Amino acid sequence: MPDFWPSSGYRLLATGADNRLTLTEDFLRASLLRPELAPIPDSGAAELALHDRLIAAPRAAIDEHAIAKIEDADARDNYRVWLRFRERLASTPSIEAAYIALFRDGVDVPPVLVHQLTQVLLRHILGSDADPLEARAAEMLFRTQKIAVLEDGAVMAADAETVEAHATTAGLGSVGDLLQRNHTPLRTVDLDVIGDENVTDYWSRDERFDTAMSLNRNRPGLAALCRVLERWIAHFLGVRVTIKPQREIDDKRWVWHVGLDAEASALLNDLYNEVDVDEARMGRLLCLFELDFENAADMRPGLKGRPVYLAMAMDAQQRLRLKPQNLLLNLPLARTQ
Repeated sequence: MPDFWPSSGYRLLATGADNRLTLTEDFLRASLLRPELAPIPDSGAAELALHDRLIAAPRAAIDEHAIAKIEDADARDNYRVWLRFRERLASTPSIEAAYIALFRDGVDVPPVLVHQLTQVLLRHILGSDADPLEARAAEMLFRTQKIAVLEDGAVMAADAETVEAHATTAGLGSVGDLLQRNHTPLRTVDLDVIGDENVTDYWSRDERFDTAMSLNRNRPGLAALCRVLERWIAHFLGVRVTIKPQREIDDKRWVWHVGLDAEASALLNDLYNEVDVDEARMGRLLCLFELDFENAADMRPGLKGRPVYLAMAMDAQQRLRLKPQNLLLNLPLARTQ
């Protein structure tokens, strides 16, 4: 197995004795080379000086006066964001602790940085013996998916950014742009569907995000997603659970649920409260899951032995944006994490 997702920065972090990821100066240096912060030909002297200073000493104290001297307003804002992000990571004992605190306190950094942390943490959780289908399923936790429901009932998930790129340029870059401006028909989006026969091909295209995956019940892709979510919970919360897809919630004692995305959270809340849900909205429900704690004592008193229902749903534009943090903040645990 190759070292997948190398651009995430995972290898720049350290692993502590508790198997938690620890911030390093090399990780901070790499973040300073992101397009939002990397110098460009038009960068002014103050911006260049500050960038050089931080590359040399990524933990250096930077006051507002140094930021105010930066010539470009956008660059000033980007450095303020980066310093806030650095403080988030440096003020906790691990990346995991920073990640949970980010959502408990209120997200105050751009989604792109949250998604990077999610990817890094998933890379760590999947480990050195990762299953390629699990790695593809894990992409769903940090990259928006575009959902297609085919005539035969197949539900397919593909990377939304990749689909958009193919739809606008047919994957041909500037040539595709030119063809589109000249109204030349472009080929339809036709991504490889990852399955048993080609699953190991993932390792040679792990950062292209160009494979589609079936989300139908009894298909290996959905089973792989369940395993990823189980491992995500075990790593952060130290409890073991099993997650399996369900056709419906047929439970007169339904007591707890967690939406895996904003659409599903709202939908489950309405169903639980017996609010009428129209057919179009119900049609956006992609999958229901049942989560069971292996040790009932890990659950909140009064709920022991009861299942937790999960769901994921696409929005009106057929996009799926999973929020894995929901599983860290909203499960009925016996103890506070």
